Amino acid sequence: MDYFPLFLRLQGKPVLLVGAGEVARRKLVLLRAAGAVVTVVAPDLSGIAAEYGDDAQVSLRQQAFAPEQLHGKWLVIAATNDPSVNAAVAHAAEAQQIWANVVDDTEQCSAIVPAIVDRSPVVIAISSGATAPVLARRIRAQLEALIDESVGTLAKLAQCWRETIKTRLPDVSARRRFWDAVLDSRLPTLLKNRRQQDAEQLLSDLLAQAETPQQRGHVSLVGAGPGDPGLLTLNAQRALQQADVIFYDQLVSPAVLELARRDAELISVGKKAGDHKTSQAAINALLVEHARQNKRVVRLKGGDPFIFGRGGEELEALAAEHISFDVVPGITAAIACAAYAGIPLTHRSHAQSVRFVTAHCQNSADTLDWANLAREQQTLAFYMGVAQLETIRTKLLEHGAAPTLPFAMIENGSRPEQRVITGHLSELPEQARKHQVQSPALLVIGDVAKLHHRLQWFNPETVRSENTQPERSVA
Repeated sequence: MDYFPLFLRLQGKPVLLVGAGEVARRKLVLLRAAGAVVTVVAPDLSGIAAEYGDDAQVSLRQQAFAPEQLHGKWLVIAATNDPSVNAAVAHAAEAQQIWANVVDDTEQCSAIVPAIVDRSPVVIAISSGATAPVLARRIRAQLEALIDESVGTLAKLAQCWRETIKTRLPDVSARRRFWDAVLDSRLPTLLKNRRQQDAEQLLSDLLAQAETPQQRGHVSLVGAGPGDPGLLTLNAQRALQQADVIFYDQLVSPAVLELARRDAELISVGKKAGDHKTSQAAINALLVEHARQNKRVVRLKGGDPFIFGRGGEELEALAAEHISFDVVPGITAAIACAAYAGIPLTHRSHAQSVRFVTAHCQNSADTLDWANLAREQQTLAFYMGVAQLETIRTKLLEHGAAPTLPFAMIENGSRPEQRVITGHLSELPEQARKHQVQSPALLVIGDVAKLHHRLQWFNPETVRSENTQPERSVA
């Protein structure tokens, strides 16, 4: 981050405002609203003297800026139309270690003033780091339309009940669950409809329910998708925000983990080929252990938890211990990676069916029905197949698949570093070695793979073998 986001409590604090034009007047309005004690310095105060001459919160000094005016100030804002004066203010503030905002001059600023959505006591600040102020204003307008005034009323209600709730629910986790229940209830709608008394009664009822301790925690089995956080469902985002502890897999992207609540405990239980640092039995035991501590637990799995994710095994372990759970599906890798590579898994001219296959080890590969997998007019999506490419090629060719059958290997599908390697089945392992394909990578085999060259739309870094020709359109 170029700037550290921070809200300042300026009530009763001395602040210096250099300038008295229209821009300075707008800054003065904000400073007064925040309760600051403002000293305004300018050679000409005629623009604001009439409005603020008798204001006890504002002191007007008709004089040029001098560095000694900064003494004892917490913040200074330079809002003159003279760049040399603004630069002098910034230089003097830097020397005295005072935060300075210079209007419309990012290089001189040690602090910037964001665009604001005011639903006091809820205040939302939006900043582009002064690089794109129009974009920040556009985002502000969108939030203004999205967040109505009842949000401020809700925050004030929470403030009024704060000490009562803290006394009756001394456990932090219990309070967090209580507020989640409040926000998921009808209470915000009641406030929006100005039914304050009904809202307070509902809050009181929910508080009484929360005082009855639950016997067990709860586990949410959540699909994280292939990596792009934009593919998470709303329910998945809500679960991440409500979780006390999150157990996540190796394939869950850092961008998805960023959506978790900041104080949630994040525990990696990832498994990858040749490195199972946490066994499945140990993961099951951890889920049970933390749920018994009355925690909200999220088991976060790459893709969809029920597609080669052992999600069913984990739920069986929870059910055996009578621990409540729910499932939030995710977009599985085959669907997402193929879509981000511009490959339709089914297409009436190329494939009438699709098969999801796992081939992460020799034993699993030996149990597959290769005769059916080698049939025409279908798409094969191999999960965890990087280590078994030789076997996949050999078995398919032995059972009648054409050597020229197209393939696409999608590495880091849906992520910014996505890469697609294409070619023919006969050269599959050689192409993977040549281009050093690494997990996570999804292998798509079938006629639909050749459509990638015409339909690619996302981060089109494609490595095409010399023998592969793009699908041509027919006029």
